[in-house]
Amino acid sequence: MDEITSSKINLEISKIDTLVQKSSVLLSKCNIEEPDFIELNAIGSILHSYYSGIESIFNLIYKTTYGKSLSGTTWHSDLFTDMFAKTEKHEPILRHELFQPLKEYLGFRHVFRHAYSYELDWKRLKPLFSGLTENWNDVKSDINRFLLTF
Repeated sequence: MDEITSSKINLEISKIDTLVQKSSVLLSKCNIEEPDFIELNAIGSILHSYYSGIESIFNLIYKTTYGKSLSGTTWHSDLFTDMFAKTEKHEPILRHELFQPLKEYLGFRHVFRHAYSYELDWKRLKPLFSGLTENWNDVKSDINRFLLTF
């Protein structure tokens, strides 16, 4: 992988690290009491930013590997699936164990972009928000492993 792309990926990793770290205060508060409307909107924004950042990394990897970006109506899910697939160009970037947990974040991204914020449901957001740090650590580990081998 060229140095420019590696730098862009590392910048995205740094931004997601910062997002996760800054979210810890709100997560601590939500472990004590259920979030109100404004806090639910903040959580929704955090989760959307989180997956969007990961998707930016996936896009950079895909562009480097194939020399193009995906397009069409299913490009988000196609890109997601490719990160778990062994191809002629690379081994799977992410371990299969991360497929379902990360797919939940992808699904939420869609909901957040198409729903009204008052429809956000803490019961649905809680496992995503509570698992954010662990999910990110796992995803980041796999991405870094890939960067070392590609």
